[in-house]
Amino acid sequence: MSEQHDAGLRADLIEIERIRLGRRRALGLIGAGGGALVLAGCGGSEASATSDSNVTVSDSGTAASGSGSGTGTTGSTATGSSSGSCTAFASETNGPYPADGTNSSRGLSSNVLVESGVVRSDIRSSFLGGSTTVAEGIELTITLRLADVNDSCGALEGYAVYLWHCDVEGDYSLYDQPNESWLRGVQVADENGEVTFTTIWPGCYNGRFPHIHFEVYSSIDNATSGRYAVLISQIAMPDDANQTVYATQAYASSQSNYAGESIGGDNVFGDNTTDQMEAMTASASGSVTAGFTAEVTVGIAT
Repeated sequence: MSEQHDAGLRADLIEIERIRLGRRRALGLIGAGGGALVLAGCGGSEASATSDSNVTVSDSGTAASGSGSGTGTTGSTATGSSSGSCTAFASETNGPYPADGTNSSRGLSSNVLVESGVVRSDIRSSFLGGSTTVAEGIELTITLRLADVNDSCGALEGYAVYLWHCDVEGDYSLYDQPNESWLRGVQVADENGEVTFTTIWPGCYNGRFPHIHFEVYSSIDNATSGRYAVLISQIAMPDDANQTVYATQAYASSQSNYAGESIGGDNVFGDNTTDQMEAMTASASGSVTAGFTAEVTVGIAT
């Protein structure tokens, strides 16, 4: 693992996140009192949202400059509020490895959103600097349905999603692996508000529950300019499938790391409401031999 994951950096990041989350809680209280502002991300329930209803596993498988507001976009969110059958996702940190222009990577680009080739559905291979290395791991096809919680969970057609995550070892391209750009890509939502990515099951590194990062933009133009994200958040991977995947040799390091993690104890997911933790955990089915499919409905308050 890269020195990027050393204890000193992680401690600093956790402290920064603790301060940020405290500020979010304070702003949430102001919004509740004035009735004019409702923010996502408050809660603090420690209950785990992963359950057998979230995953079916086959027996054969033993911010971007985008965080600001801009023309043509809206950025309001809601705390655990539901409309119809969807729940507003909590806003979460984009972490230290976003490659969305908000920090400097160690690799070929600090902002893949403006790079040619980033709009793609299969994100397993690198696409920058001449490398076409394919990230190895158990195949995962994941679909995000973007739903407007202020419009009966209607589909948000034409919105764009930037999605990224770590590899089987917990490494991130352009940072831990500076010459690779795998496991990053952008897709545009269809008439059902859906985007689908072909990737691999993310590994688990020490200090975090297994997750996938994503940013939502109101248009492909905003996404590929790296500006005006309407939501920056994360998806938790379901427990049963994690245990099945991490029992394989390719994910040996993840198995030991995962033993001490839980969604309720995670420093990102853990302060959300029970409804949010459940909504933000993907449903998955499949096996280690055939691969997995997963889906999640991303509630967004427009």
